[in-house]
Amino acid sequence: MIVGVGVDVVDVARFVATLERAPRLRERLFTPAERDLPPNSLAARFAAKEAIAKALGAPGDLRWQDCTVRRTVGGPPQVELRGTVLARAQALGVTRWHVSISHDAGIASALAIAES
Repeated sequence: MIVGVGVDVVDVARFVATLERAPRLRERLFTPAERDLPPNSLAARFAAKEAIAKALGAPGDLRWQDCTVRRTVGGPPQVELRGTVLARAQALGVTRWHVSISHDAGIASALAIAES
């Protein structure tokens, strides 16, 4: 059963400009495994984290560091949850994630479906 659906769209140039203006933001938003990705991929990971939060009802206490979105070769992105994000997912009965991310023409987008 679908527990929640989230979608997000990010303007890559605007996102990169924000990261350049506030360098510490990269450390706040991304886990060490994500931080060194190229700009398009960072924007797509940010969109995925936003989509995941929306699928969980967008509670304000979720920590960015409690979610990692990993690329898999030949497969969909994998979501690793811990801490606040894992607790919220467990409270909602989420047992599986379906995540799709894309970036083209200066736009990064993501869709997240939480399933029980």
